[in-house]
Amino acid sequence: MTTAGTGGRRGGSLGSLGPVGLVLAGGISVQFGGALAVTLMPRAGALGVVTLRLLVAAIVLLIVCRPRLKGYSRADWGTVVVFGITMGAMNGLFYESVDRIPLGAAVTLEVLGPLALSVIASRRLVNLVWAGLALAGVFLLGGGGFGDLDPAGVAFALGAGAMWAAYIVFSARTGRRFPQADGLALAMAVAALLFLPLGLAESGAKLTDPVTIGLGAGVAILSSVLPYTLELLALRRLPASTFAVLMSLEPAIAATAGFLILDQALTAVQSAAIALVIAASMGAVRTQVGRRKVPAEAGAL
Repeated sequence: MTTAGTGGRRGGSLGSLGPVGLVLAGGISVQFGGALAVTLMPRAGALGVVTLRLLVAAIVLLIVCRPRLKGYSRADWGTVVVFGITMGAMNGLFYESVDRIPLGAAVTLEVLGPLALSVIASRRLVNLVWAGLALAGVFLLGGGGFGDLDPAGVAFALGAGAMWAAYIVFSARTGRRFPQADGLALAMAVAALLFLPLGLAESGAKLTDPVTIGLGAGVAILSSVLPYTLELLALRRLPASTFAVLMSLEPAIAATAGFLILDQALTAVQSAAIALVIAASMGAVRTQVGRRKVPAEAGAL
């Protein structure tokens, strides 16, 4: 912003903090939704839960957004289809992971994808420092190693992390090509259609149980509708590198959700890890706010 005076600078700071708040709210929602999904897996299976989550989320978003289908280029549709494929793969791989290893460990491994993106996308040396600090916290939260975990669960979590990094990129591109959350609604429909045969093959009639449907709807709202909408809106104003470092908060949020819902207690080491990732995220926020404040002050001179 280039508005002169204190009011202009204050508005710039609030504009910077707005998308950060959206990202944090989305992170809280998705991790508590993930904890709820873990309790649902014995009833519907990992792929069944993913199918319910994506299908309910797609229906809700399509009804709310009512996206128009005309007026888009082939590139626009290509972007939203790839976004949907990425979203479906990210969800499927992650749920296969938490079906085999603890939620906190799965999220800890998954967040390596966004952290890698933050290093690749960043053009400022200080962002590498925040990413490194967050990475140290991530490994500390994992107890310094993952050798005792199921190898397939680890592989699924790492694959979900790679898809998470791709999700960040294509969510931003979709947000620029489609108004409001229209692109998200269309991408969610693509993901749901891709997973429907897989969910039916694994769970079949279990997906028609009213209790399962109700719990699946809760997972969809917490893990898909709210966080993806908030993140898509945030990525319109927040650089991908800063967004990716903020994602390092996910293991801390997951550990809290695991404690409150799954009765997974936090150790002193895990608490120290949470402090590291929070410090990294705060550093990323201050870097982003400072970066926008300097041009605003320069324009006021």
